Amino acid sequence: MTTLTHQSPAITNPWALVPSLGNLDAYITAANRLPMLTPEQEQEFARQLRDNNDLEAAGKLVLSHLRLVVSVSRQYLGYGLSHADLIQEGNIGLMKAVKRFDPDQGVRLVSYAMHWIKAEIHEYILKNWRMVKVATTKAQRKLFFNLRSMKQGFKSDALDATHRNTLNTQEVMAVATKLNVKPEEVLEMEMRMSGGDVLLDPTPNEDSDEAFGPIAYLTDTNHEPTAMMAAHQRDVLASDGIAAALNVLDERSRRIVEERWLKVQDNGSGGMTLHDLAAEYGVSAERIRQIEVAAMKKMKAALAEYA
Repeated sequence: MTTLTHQSPAITNPWALVPSLGNLDAYITAANRLPMLTPEQEQEFARQLRDNNDLEAAGKLVLSHLRLVVSVSRQYLGYGLSHADLIQEGNIGLMKAVKRFDPDQGVRLVSYAMHWIKAEIHEYILKNWRMVKVATTKAQRKLFFNLRSMKQGFKSDALDATHRNTLNTQEVMAVATKLNVKPEEVLEMEMRMSGGDVLLDPTPNEDSDEAFGPIAYLTDTNHEPTAMMAAHQRDVLASDGIAAALNVLDERSRRIVEERWLKVQDNGSGGMTLHDLAAEYGVSAERIRQIEVAAMKKMKAALAEYA
C-alpha cells in the first residue's frame, strides 16, 4: 500500500508534497491524489505524535486529510470569499485537530477533525464577510449558515425576477420548521443578510446580556470536542456506570449505599443515617460504616473497569 513516506520532503516540510494555494487547481489535484491512511496507520502515527511529539507523523496525518478540507470548504463558497482562503483556514482547523487528537478515544480522525475544520472556517467567514454580527445564538448561527443555500433551493415560477430574492410566507415557514426557529427570526436574518456591516465583537458600552457577540460563541470551550466527549463519558458513568457498579455488591451493601447516597427525602434531605441503618440491621453504626467503605471500594473498581 502506498504511504506518505516515499518523498523525503515530508520529513522536514510536509507541505512540499502539494503545490502552493496560489495554484488552486494544482493544489486540489495534488490533495486528492495523496493516499489515505488505514485505521492502523492512523492509530500508529497519532500515538507517535502524542507520545513522542513526532512532527513527521503529524505531517502524515495532516496530508492524508487535506482532501477533507477541500471538500468541506466547497460548502462555503456562497459567501463571496476566496476558495483558497477557505481551504487555508480549514487547514488550520485540521492541524489543531491533529494536535489534540487522542487515538484511544475510539473515533477516526476524520470525524474528530470535521468540527475543527468547520469551526475555523466559520470564524473566518464571520470575521471577513461584509456583515458579521448576525448570529448571536447557536440557533441563529445555524440559520445564518443554512438560509442562503435553502433560499437557492426554493423554486417558484410565480415570482418575478425582482422578487426572487425575498422569501414568501410558505418558504419562511418551511425554513423555520426545518431549522427549529421562529418565522420572525427567519425574516430578521434575511433582513440582516441584506443590510450593512456590523461589528463581530460587542461594543464597549454594551455590557448587558444582549452584548453577546459571535466571537464569544466561537471561543466557547464547552463546544470543544474533547470537553464534549468528557462530559458524555461523565453522563454515562453517572447512569449506566453506577447501575453496573451497584450490581457487584451484595444485597445488604447495595441497600446501604443506596440509602446513604442515592436516596433523597421529600424534604430535600439525604437518606438514612448510619444509626438508622444500624438499628434496622441490629449492628453498630461503626459496622455499617465499615460495610459502606468496603462497598465504595468495590464500586470504584467496577466503575474503573466500566470506563
